[in-house]
Amino acid sequence: MMKELVLVIGGSDSSGGAGIQADIKSITVHGAYAASAITSITSQNTQGVQEIFDLPTDLIVSQIDSVISDLDIKVIKIGMLNNIDLIRFISRELKTMQLVVDPVMVATSGDVLVSEEVIGIMKDMLFQNAEIITPNLAEAEVLSGMKIISEKDQLAAAKELLKLGSKYVLVKGGHLEGKIIKDILVTYDYEEHFEHKKVSTENTHGTGCTLASSIAAKLAQDIPMKTAVKESIDFVVSLLSASPKVGRGNGPLVHGVKLN
Repeated sequence: MMKELVLVIGGSDSSGGAGIQADIKSITVHGAYAASAITSITSQNTQGVQEIFDLPTDLIVSQIDSVISDLDIKVIKIGMLNNIDLIRFISRELKTMQLVVDPVMVATSGDVLVSEEVIGIMKDMLFQNAEIITPNLAEAEVLSGMKIISEKDQLAAAKELLKLGSKYVLVKGGHLEGKIIKDILVTYDYEEHFEHKKVSTENTHGTGCTLASSIAAKLAQDIPMKTAVKESIDFVVSLLSASPKVGRGNGPLVHGVKLN
């Protein structure tokens, strides 16, 4: 019986570039199995989001209960959450699972997408049960209350976020200036800096979802965290370099593209 099972909890992207669709593609490419619980339905494409419909909490919980009552889920990957009752449910009922949390809360424009109350309950309840959280720089700034303009700031913020309770924190450095990107992984035992050249491309939609889901898939396959993170970063960088243009706007990663 297959054991590498991942449940993804998040929103649906109708264009297939991010959210649940990117999660499922990423997990599948890595040879694990993806189940899903959809929290919201969006009308969106590569040029923006036109409409969002949040599903009722009871229906989301029902999806989760249905999946975990039948499938031997090993890892749960969590995307954007703006539902306080759902965050409480996950924190209370799923706390024994390996949780990979991608705290999606800041838009590309810099606008914060969730309320202060949601941010507070994520910090107080959700993160303390997480195996790893994977904020980008803007999200790390919101969560830590620190301004990040250098690698030194990035490391300090990662260490500050570690105090919220997750076993690992990965602060992604894609928005810092320079030709080299550094992603920093910290735990109480060590810190690791992963470097790669910045890829010049507009096809960046879904990178955060893809990275976190790749990590989840590898953890489900019992790959150690440091290796899971490095291989997942390498995977995303390869997709950034190889993905063809899709749509007329900010194109997505194409998970099935042939990589060298």
